[in-house]
Amino acid sequence: MAHYELDLAACRGRQRRLLDEMQARQLDLVVVRLPEHVQWLSGVRFDAKFSPVAALSAEGLLTLVAPTKKGRALNLDVAADTIVPYEAQWLSTLRNDQGVAAAAALAGALRGKSAMKRIGVEFSACGPALLNCLPGAELIDIEPRLYCLRRRKDADELALLKKAIAGTGKMYELARQIVRPGITELEVFNQLQAAAVDEFGEMLTGTGNDYACAARGGPPRNRIAQRGELYILDLGPAFRGYFADNCRTLAVGGEPTDDQQHAWEQIAKVFPLVERTVRPGQKCRALFDEAAARLKECPLGTFDHHLGHGIGLYPHEAPHLNPNWDDTFAEGDVFACEPGLYGPTLNAGIRLENNYRVTSTGVELLSPFPLEL
Repeated sequence: MAHYELDLAACRGRQRRLLDEMQARQLDLVVVRLPEHVQWLSGVRFDAKFSPVAALSAEGLLTLVAPTKKGRALNLDVAADTIVPYEAQWLSTLRNDQGVAAAAALAGALRGKSAMKRIGVEFSACGPALLNCLPGAELIDIEPRLYCLRRRKDADELALLKKAIAGTGKMYELARQIVRPGITELEVFNQLQAAAVDEFGEMLTGTGNDYACAARGGPPRNRIAQRGELYILDLGPAFRGYFADNCRTLAVGGEPTDDQQHAWEQIAKVFPLVERTVRPGQKCRALFDEAAARLKECPLGTFDHHLGHGIGLYPHEAPHLNPNWDDTFAEGDVFACEPGLYGPTLNAGIRLENNYRVTSTGVELLSPFPLEL
C-alpha cells in the first residue's frame, strides 16, 4: 500500500506554497503544532497522543520535532531537513508534559540562529511553552492561511481521500444487506466499522458520524431498528488522517412510504444541480440559496443545516456551503454536499451526501454509490 503514503515531493511542494506566503508576509519562520499541519508539511502522521512540531524557515528548510522513546534513534522517511527528537515516553509510559518537551527541543534547534523578528504560528495552538521558545518575536496568526492553502488537494492527498471514500462504499454495500427490522444500532455500527477496516487493511484513524436510527443523527445505541423507520447513515471514516464524509438513508424493511419516496426525490435533485453548476469561481452561498429554495418547496420536511463543506485532514474544511461564510469554489477543492429534509411525516428525516472534487471545468463525483432508500 506504499502508493497511499503522502508523497514527499508533494510535501516539498506544499512547503514551497507556504514559503511563498511567508515571503509575502515577511515572516522569518512558521511554527505549527496542529497534527494535521505537521502531516501536511512533513508527510508523517503522528498519533494524537503525541505533540510533534514543525518549523519552516525563510530559507525553505523544515525542522521536525518528533516523539521518540528514551535511548531510541529516530528513523523517519519525511520531507524534513532536520529531525529533532524529544522523549515522549519513559519506560513506555507516555509523558503528560510532551508539549513542554517538544517546545524545549525546538528551542534547542533554533538556538544560535539569526534573529527572527516575525514568526507565524497557529494562535489556537500556540501555548505558553511554545511562546517561551520564541522570545521577543512578533507573532502572526498563520492558521487561517494554512487552512486556505490546504484546500487544493494534491494527487497524494486525493488518493488518500478516495481510499477513505471507498471505505464508505463498502460500508453502504454491507448496510443494504444487514439493515433489517430487529437489528440493533450497535450491531450496525460494529459491522460497518469492520467493513471499513477490511477495505483499508488497517485500523481507522478516525470514525464518524451518525448511526442512530429514526433520528437526525447521533452515536449508535443499544436500540432495535423498527420496520418503517428511516435510518440515516452519515459515515466519516478516516484513512491515514484523511476523512471521508458521505450519507445514505435506508428504509428499514425496504418499503418507504409515498411521502418518504417523494421527499427523497426532491433531495436527490440537488445533486444534478451541483454537477451542472459548480465551477471554479462560483459562490458557495449561491448554491446554498438555490438548493435551500428548492427544498423549501417540499411540504414534507424542513432543511435547516449547511449544504456541505470541504473534507480533508479535518472533517469540516473550506469551502463552506453555508451562508455564514462567503466562500468561492476553487479548482482542487474536495467537498461534501448534504441536502436533507426532516419532519414527523418522514419518521425523523432523510439526508443524502455525495463527495466531489472541483476540476477546471466542473466537478468529479467521488462517491458513486446507490442513493436509493
